[in-house]
Order: sequence, then structure tokens, then C-alpha cells
Amino acid sequence: MKKGNTVFFKNKPRISSFAAICGSKEKEGVIGGYADVTLDDDMYGESTYEKAECKMLTNAVSLAIEKGGFKERDIDVMFSGDLLNQIISASFAARDYDFPFLGVYSACSTMSESIMLAAMLVNAGYIGRAVAATGSHFASAERQYRYPLELGCTRPPQSQWTVTGAGGCVITDAKEGIKITSATMGRVCDYGVTDVNNMGAAMAPAAADTFMQHFRDTGSSPEDYDMILTGDLGALGSRIVKDLTWEKGYDISENHVDCGEIIYKVIETEFQGGSGAGCSAVVLNSYVLSKMRAGLYKRILFAATGALLSTVSSGQGESIPCISHAVDLEY
Repeated sequence: MKKGNTVFFKNKPRISSFAAICGSKEKEGVIGGYADVTLDDDMYGESTYEKAECKMLTNAVSLAIEKGGFKERDIDVMFSGDLLNQIISASFAARDYDFPFLGVYSACSTMSESIMLAAMLVNAGYIGRAVAATGSHFASAERQYRYPLELGCTRPPQSQWTVTGAGGCVITDAKEGIKITSATMGRVCDYGVTDVNNMGAAMAPAAADTFMQHFRDTGSSPEDYDMILTGDLGALGSRIVKDLTWEKGYDISENHVDCGEIIYKVIETEFQGGSGAGCSAVVLNSYVLSKMRAGLYKRILFAATGALLSTVSSGQGESIPCISHAVDLEY
């Protein structure tokens, strides 16, 4: 059933298993005790940052499948994407598996979009098991979107640190696990931000728009959730999304948490906190879902956020269109 921009899942697809890998900086924070693999060397034994990113994603997918007691042959399809040109981390990772691959590009909101699409197919009965996964790497993202690290460019105070990490989950038609009850499809929002270092300000309006749409479509309110989780707004973006939703009559200040704001141990040294497709993927598939499975959270609204820019569009002076997709999780 669909109402507005929200799809309601009658058959309640489940997140049956999940896994995450994080980098050396990320493991020092809250997720260090929850990630399945933590790296001492962000090269991960590879010759390039891009290969390291692909390896993290591949291993996160394999771990999620293994932890669920599944074999590769049990998976019907994988939804995945990343931040690199032509989503090469995801497509190169997919070549290591025999199951079909559906590439997704939604920038840093790829995790929530992948879960949403996988849940739609499982709920409809077309497939029984799907993988949703994504990741990112600080060094590969920096030289694609900003500057090569060798230049030693000074980062401005409004910038965020792209998370090195990957996460994935297996979504099934099982009767046990974390329920996916609904998903709200986001609209592209553009408030005219042109600063490529200020992702939080650019993405916050998209998160607010999706939250308000979700509340209207479902008849729910912020108080119905133990946590309202955004992907990678960082400290500044978190304040903006609270203000924007409050102006429209929804107060999320009491239970809003941002993955980018909590992932690093000392946010002052990382300016606004974390971002990147791997940010929400790692936090969700380690810390958050572990807490849900332990019964500490009963209901979470998860909305990763993505900035749909490229170096070409930024170089031409374009503003930054953004998007956010939300999934309602219950345990």
C-alpha cells in the first residue's frame, strides 16, 4: 500500500543480519566496540585507496551473509552503490558474487535507499533474500570531490570528514528479525547552497522534507520513535534540521541523532563530524542495529542523506541538490 510518498509493507520484511567494517580513525569512537572489523591501516593491505574501499565493501557483504547463516547461493540480489565515479566500489565488489546486482546511486543516502528497494521486492514476494550495502573511504572521496591529499589543503571549519568504512545487511522474508514497516521516498531539495564543503547545510532541508512527509503519510509523530536517525548532517546540519522541522510543527530535538555527529570520539578535531556513504552504513549496521536487537530501541526512523553533486556541476557553479529516504524500523 502507498500513501503520499510512503510505501507500507504488509509482509514486514526483516533485517536478518548485518555487518560493518570501519577505519582506524572511526574505531576510536562509539562504533569501535560494535563493528565486526576495525582497521589499523586504512590501506587494508591494498595498493590504492579505491581498492581498499572496494575490499571493505566486499567483506562487509560477505560478513553480513555469513552472520545470518546464509550462503552466497541463498541471496537473490544485491543493492549497492558508493560515491566513486560509476559506483566502481559496488560494481567491482559485485563481480566476486554469483547473485544479481542492482547498482544504486543516491550519494550518502545510498544505505536507506538500498534498504527501501530491497524491502519493496521482498515484501512483494518477488525475492526472498537481498543484500543492501554501501561504503566510502576518506582518501578516495577527497581526491574525487576536493583535492589530492598530497596538496595538504587546509580544511574549512564547516567541512566534514568522509568516513572510512562499509556496512551491509541481509533483508529477508523471515518471521524474525528487525521489521521494516514502511519507507518514505525522498524528493530532491535544493536550497541554493553552493559550498561543497558545507554538506550539512545543503542536506538538512532534504532530511526535514522527508521527515515531514513521513509524519503526514503515516500519521505518526516524533514522539512515536525512540530515535530519529539521520545519516551524515554533522553538527551544523543537525541543528538546521531540528530548526526546519520545528518551524513546520514537528519537534525532533528530544530523540534526533545524527550518525556523522556521533561517529568520531572528539568532534571538535573533525570540525562538523562525519559524512560519506559509509557513515550511516557503519553506524546503522554496527551500533544502532545491535542496540535494537538487544531491545534497547524499539522503533527507529532512519533517514540517510545525500548530496547529488559532482565535480563538474560544482565547477560550473551549480548549487547542490540533495535527497533523503527514510525507513521505519521496529523490533
